[in-house]
Amino acid sequence: MIASHLSSFAGSPVLPFTPGMTLPADPSAVAWRLEVEDFDADPGEFADLVRALRAEVPADAVRTLVIGEWGEAYERPLPVDLLVEAAREWTELRALFLADLVSEQCEISWITHGDVTGLLAAYPALEVLHVRGAQGLRLEPVRHTGLRELHVESGGLPGTVVRAVGESDLPAVRRLELWLGRSDYGGDTTVDDLGALLAGDNLPALRHLAVCNADTQDAVAAAVAGAPVVGRLEVLDLSMGVLTDTGAEALLSGQPLTHLRRLDLHHHFLSPQWQDRLVAALPGVDVDLSDPQTPDEYDGRQYRFTAVGE
Repeated sequence: MIASHLSSFAGSPVLPFTPGMTLPADPSAVAWRLEVEDFDADPGEFADLVRALRAEVPADAVRTLVIGEWGEAYERPLPVDLLVEAAREWTELRALFLADLVSEQCEISWITHGDVTGLLAAYPALEVLHVRGAQGLRLEPVRHTGLRELHVESGGLPGTVVRAVGESDLPAVRRLELWLGRSDYGGDTTVDDLGALLAGDNLPALRHLAVCNADTQDAVAAAVAGAPVVGRLEVLDLSMGVLTDTGAEALLSGQPLTHLRRLDLHHHFLSPQWQDRLVAALPGVDVDLSDPQTPDEYDGRQYRFTAVGE
């Protein structure tokens, strides 16, 4: 569950924008938050809020933006066209968070998006893009030379989005984080979908890779074990998912990982023996094995769950 809104983003404190408010002394030093009050607000309310921000805050002061509730986020896609339209004024925008919603507002697997490709085309200088939720999310392969950090948080990530990320030309991206999620919440990403991403040809600057929160984490670990991109990483994150001893064995059977600064495996289903083997095999690597899980049992069957689902 996601229980709290962002208090800061991309190094700036988050400040909700209210039409007519007194602006801070330096309006460029905050992350402006746009959010309507009611979850079932009419679409016009969010549009009015965007227009008010454009009218009242100097365009060059909109450098970091956090989008909260836009109205019926559980079934109405975020109106990215409003953000695309503002791009001709918000030329200094560098960091954007789409859908900073907590579970009380809308469960992550219910957050609805559409095609976000236009945002990357409209903001060539954008450096940080975070997207929460993946219902209806679409992305076409793009070339973007400014982006340095891309996160997609989901309870179930479509394989089409993962393929598009891998096929995009992103020469400056240093940090990439994808929450693959569960099949019962739309997560249909396969190892084949990860192929271009793990090859790393389009991600020459990548140093921090998270392919996590997967109910297929063992298969992901096996694919990562032989992936060309791993050799250039400083941080590898396979956390939050259903990682078992099978996945740990696959990791240690693949290419050396001793060059890593950090291996994040928190929220896992590893036995104590395999936890010890991982630590022993990776001296000098910060191996995070916190938050160990045990399977749930019901009617003679065992069930294992990702950290984030619904």
